[in-house]
Amino acid sequence: MSRIGKLPVKVEDKVNVEIKDTLVTIKNGNKVQEVRVTGPIKVELKDGAIQVTRENDEPKTKALHGLYRRLIGNAMTGVSKGWSKALILNGVGYRANVAGKNLELTLGFSHPISFPIPEGIEIKVDKQTNVSITGADKALVGQVAAKIRGFRPPEPFLGKGIRYDDEVIRRKAGKSGGK
Repeated sequence: MSRIGKLPVKVEDKVNVEIKDTLVTIKNGNKVQEVRVTGPIKVELKDGAIQVTRENDEPKTKALHGLYRRLIGNAMTGVSKGWSKALILNGVGYRANVAGKNLELTLGFSHPISFPIPEGIEIKVDKQTNVSITGADKALVGQVAAKIRGFRPPEPFLGKGIRYDDEVIRRKAGKSGGK
């Protein structure tokens, strides 16, 4: 049995779970996450927990067993606590601010970058250099953070660019001066 798949997903307080055929819907207030389960995987709600089981022991089914359990667990965490990523802008004149439904970035280019904030994502800017991205969907939060980081990834010589708050940039020495 899959070590991840056999663990039940505890249903948090104030969270509603609906299981219809292959669709698992998890709701808490205005946050809604849906996970569509395919293949020979069954999802049941028992004793205040979601249990994921499989019909056979084929390798692909075993992999799907752990995958769907983790996706349902991530949806439960996203709806109850939420997911977040933090970015740090490092460089002279690098700054960010939220203007309406856009994130405005000044990153040393000849023009500012306007990034539209997707539905379900909340972006906060602290001190113009710290950007916090939060949302219920773990994949979407990570995707948005990677997209913003991709505008100006950190470079190894001066460390300028956009980096995750827990990311360590390996610095290079640069040119040695003359012989």
